[in-house]
Amino acid sequence: MSRAGGDAAAAALERAGVETVRRAVELDLASRFQESLMCYQEGIDLLLQESLPKCLCFTATKDEVKKQHYRQKISEYMTRAEDIKKHIEKEKQDGKYHKQIKIDENATGFSYEKLFQEYLNEIVTEVWVEDPYIRHVHQLYNFLRFCEMLVKGPCKVKTIHLLTSYDEGSGKIQQISSLEEIKQSLKNHGVTLNVSFSSSIHDREIRFNSGWMIKIGRGLDYFKKPQIWGLCNICACEQLNLQ
Repeated sequence: MSRAGGDAAAAALERAGVETVRRAVELDLASRFQESLMCYQEGIDLLLQESLPKCLCFTATKDEVKKQHYRQKISEYMTRAEDIKKHIEKEKQDGKYHKQIKIDENATGFSYEKLFQEYLNEIVTEVWVEDPYIRHVHQLYNFLRFCEMLVKGPCKVKTIHLLTSYDEGSGKIQQISSLEEIKQSLKNHGVTLNVSFSSSIHDREIRFNSGWMIKIGRGLDYFKKPQIWGLCNICACEQLNLQ
């Protein structure tokens, strides 16, 4: 890499790192600790890339004063991140843990894996999904993506229960057909899908037999509508990105 190119890359890392830790501090002050922890960790990683020397690479800053400044700030951020992590773990143990995540319009980086992974340990074998809007093609596809995440692990899910409502229009037949296709695909992976319908459900929530309950304002339907339809087989989602 050329010196000029290396300096530009270093400057980009610096800006990204500073902006990310600034956001972490804002979230920290707002007591949004889980989001703050994620930003601290990401910002620290970016600043480490900028501040520490790298062999055969010109992207690291040559300014010793700046290096020392970043090392000091990184140490402070790491200490605070560790304190937040301990606080979150204590709340989990005390059964007081509550996390709220706001997903802004056009935001990226909020895949199902990122949102749910911390709850999917080997204890989880059964999952309940209540969402009245698993009806249209893109909503069915989102449910498929969620099921695929469960199949991949690290949890050992054997049973998924879905409570939803019937499509009120002409899409009812396609809805039932697609859910049956997902059911058969899950069966091929050793997972049983039980589907029930109710006309009176309104709330959206996901429960794991480990005790965790997650409420999502828009349920699983917080992605923009994709341009590709009709994939109802587990593992077909890997090649598509809805964000």
